[in-house]
Amino acid sequence: MEHVPTRLCWGAGTAAYQIEGGWQADGKGASIWDTFTHEGGRVFGEQNGDEACRSYELWDEDLKCIQTLGLTHYRLSLSWARLLPDGNTRHVNQKGVEYYNKVIDDLLACNVSPMVTLYHFDLPQALQDQGGWKSAGTATLFDSYAKFCFHTFGDRVKLWITINEPYVCAKLGHEDGIHAPGLKEPGTAAYLVGHNMLRAHAMAWHSYDSLYRAQQEGAVSLAINSDWLEPLNAGCTEDIAATERLLAFTLGWFAWPVFVTGDYPEVMRSAIDAQSEKSGCSSRLPSFSKDEPAILGTADFFALNYYTSRKMKQGGGCGEKLCMKSDRDAGEVLDPSWLICGVSWLAVVPQGLRKLLKYIKNNFNNPAVYVTENGFSQVGPLQTEDVQRAEFYKDTIAEVAKALQEDGVNVRGYFAWSLLDNFEWADGFSVRFGLFHVDFADAKRKRTLYRSGREYAKIISKNRCGQS
Repeated sequence: MEHVPTRLCWGAGTAAYQIEGGWQADGKGASIWDTFTHEGGRVFGEQNGDEACRSYELWDEDLKCIQTLGLTHYRLSLSWARLLPDGNTRHVNQKGVEYYNKVIDDLLACNVSPMVTLYHFDLPQALQDQGGWKSAGTATLFDSYAKFCFHTFGDRVKLWITINEPYVCAKLGHEDGIHAPGLKEPGTAAYLVGHNMLRAHAMAWHSYDSLYRAQQEGAVSLAINSDWLEPLNAGCTEDIAATERLLAFTLGWFAWPVFVTGDYPEVMRSAIDAQSEKSGCSSRLPSFSKDEPAILGTADFFALNYYTSRKMKQGGGCGEKLCMKSDRDAGEVLDPSWLICGVSWLAVVPQGLRKLLKYIKNNFNNPAVYVTENGFSQVGPLQTEDVQRAEFYKDTIAEVAKALQEDGVNVRGYFAWSLLDNFEWADGFSVRFGLFHVDFADAKRKRTLYRSGREYAKIISKNRCGQS
């Protein structure tokens, strides 16, 4: 693997619901994922995150894992419902504050910088009962929560993510219904949810900028997930158009308003409006109000979650029905030469990350970029000598090095997903992304370093140049 010639941040990520457990411990409120998993029939094997990796009790074990790898940075998320059980600041759960204070202080004592995500899929159920992300008021409540976190933890946290993967929250939670809150309202709810998440993000960024930045000197962004997409047939205008359209509906949906124009990509709006007109209804994509904080410029860096790539062709709608598939009119194809790792959707395409990083540089004003998630899954029998995943990390980081050296992308950090095997949403514990294996049959949740973890630690040791 090539040497990475920069003071790169080397990290790994987790999320509160996926690792903490303690779902009712010490005054924590319920989240939509508590409700969703307890309803049954939603998750592989009827599993849930009630206990997960038990990180709420076993944080010291996680810290040992972080130190073993030699990470310079650790990405974690805060549980909104653990801090504010009702979703608002009228009732603060002090035990939750104490837990996250300890996590942050312990990291800093070990010379590890925290990157903190405010929202990673786990809305307080109390707010879902009031309409959830479909309600405009949730954005205002998120802003209050964000200000509480900036005030409480911002003296020590210098890298903030407001919302993780708003695309996934919107589409999987409100169009497909396979993530919490499990709504299936095709062609409408996802656009409204995405809109309110962007509003929430912008409000929080402006609050940080006006109230906290001068004293705390941190940076704030949102984590946008995207595959790399390219036409199935490079010379086919329909395939090229389908590629551009789906990029607009995924990466562009959230990056374009924040980094380019303050509004949605025109190709996205025109496609939705055309489908709406056919069905005799008004536009389903909301517009931003000039009376609210501006969306444009509300990111201090680009946070990218990348896992895989696709070839694109025209088509792939859902008949006459209003739905996102029809709006996008783009079909995804897996190149048969790509290795599939674990889950069926995860084709291993390291070079896709380099191409996507270059695309971001060229289309979003050459921002500083953190790769905030990237990983390789394992299913079936446990393999702690996970040679393929170890090779994946070598190959992928080599592509990041090329993006830096040859393409001039301003990459600032790389975060592997994940530190630990954990609760992988609808897949439960059947899919393993960890650098450490977690034995979920063991009450103490024994953590064991995978070979890929050893190899990642070697890469970090070779390239580490201190904190960034």
